Amino acid sequence: MDHGPTDHGLSRVRIYSMRFLFLLSGVGLGVPAWSTMFSPGMFDPTEGIAYSFWAAFSALAFLGVRFPVKMLPLLLLQMSYKLIWVIFVGYPLWSAGKMDPVAIELMKASGLGVLFDLAIIPWPYVFKNYIKTFFNFKAGA
Repeated sequence: MDHGPTDHGLSRVRIYSMRFLFLLSGVGLGVPAWSTMFSPGMFDPTEGIAYSFWAAFSALAFLGVRFPVKMLPLLLLQMSYKLIWVIFVGYPLWSAGKMDPVAIELMKASGLGVLFDLAIIPWPYVFKNYIKTFFNFKAGA
């Protein structure tokens, strides 16, 4: 098996890891989100926007299975929203001793998700192609 770099300079192992994470996100978020969206009844507006986001995210995650490098910003979004939830929602609930079973499961899932994202996102590629490019653009503007 060839583990050499691809056209993007990323190893095939990294590319397939990203594809796996996109597939996991697409199925893991998609099944509950889409089944809820197609269930009869009206939604609470806040709950409805959360399920709408997850449904859209899952649909885009399937594009990431086919185009993992092009859809890399979706993994950055995934890591960001989970990390924000852990820091600003989960941790305050935990430190106040107010974690209910739903919050505990969300903390586990979000924390594990952040760890997977940290391990699978190709950080040198992100720094070179997003962060460095952004600052070069700003400096030249």
